[in-house]
Amino acid sequence: MEDIKKLYKGAVVKKLSMLLVLSLVLIGLALLSTVQGASSVGIKDVLRLLGSSLFPNSILAPDDLVEKVVIQLRLPRVLLAIITGISLAGAGAVMQGILRNPLVSPYTLGMSGGASFGAALAIVFGNTVLSSSFKIIGVYLLPASAFLFGFLTIMMVYGIARWRGTAPETLILAGVALGYLFSAGVSALKYIAPHDALRDLVIWLMGGLWGATWEQVGLLAPLVISCMIILMFFAWDMNALAAGEEVATNLGINLRRLRLTTLIVSALGASATVAFTGVIGFIGLVAPHISRMLIGSDNRFLIPCSCLMGAIILLASDTLARTILAPAEIPVGIITAAIGVPFFLYLLLKRTRS
Repeated sequence: MEDIKKLYKGAVVKKLSMLLVLSLVLIGLALLSTVQGASSVGIKDVLRLLGSSLFPNSILAPDDLVEKVVIQLRLPRVLLAIITGISLAGAGAVMQGILRNPLVSPYTLGMSGGASFGAALAIVFGNTVLSSSFKIIGVYLLPASAFLFGFLTIMMVYGIARWRGTAPETLILAGVALGYLFSAGVSALKYIAPHDALRDLVIWLMGGLWGATWEQVGLLAPLVISCMIILMFFAWDMNALAAGEEVATNLGINLRRLRLTTLIVSALGASATVAFTGVIGFIGLVAPHISRMLIGSDNRFLIPCSCLMGAIILLASDTLARTILAPAEIPVGIITAAIGVPFFLYLLLKRTRS
């Protein structure tokens, strides 16, 4: 018994150490991303700026240009990338766990299709029909519409699955079907959209973080953190579900309530971030799998590891997207798709062989 306890403690220490390493990597990458860009900003300039913020009366007065570039442009973008990566990867890990399918992500359940359709409605009709009904929303018309349709899509998927019997396969197939339906709606809106609206819609669908502001970070950060904390409370239940539905039921777990609650919370966080960033695919698919290779399948450690890995992948992708052809930028959705598609095919072929 003592040997088993020692092995368990050793495994826990190893997993916690991995989480610490990933946290340090994310901090270092955030610092590197802050100094990378068209404008020349060095690490010393950033450290001096941070020092002057922590100690206002010190002699570490930053340059005005450096302060403007870092505080107003790069730092909000870095933080938005981290928040978005946490949200998408955490939601992907939870959805894969409760549906027991490694190919599931917020996008395979139709959320991206619903959000895209909502954004397309706002872009194409935002200055005419919708603007008169949503004057209070103002500049938030597009993200509000994308969030509403993305979140409702997940709820529709669950409603269809519950009507036919709540099974993982039904949820996935319903998500795929609704995704195709909303994709057809987006294509129809592209067909009738004016030139300017069509350009804006195409750019939004590519996904990007160039519109990051402190207001968005302040709105999304508490929401995403709260969602991830709530999901962590269900980690033990998801561990039991991994052993089989019969085992989880015998342990007193209400599977219907577990799936509904975790789907709502994960969809809420993922839809909120996608509403501001556009469609950024494959983070919710790739990050949980890499984390599972590094840390195992225990959801107590897998969920935070996936969040950190998602933040690292998205921040690195965004840094590459805005520096590889600087001063021009590539939509970060293109970079994540280039990484995610080969990985998805690898998972699909591996699962087929199994």
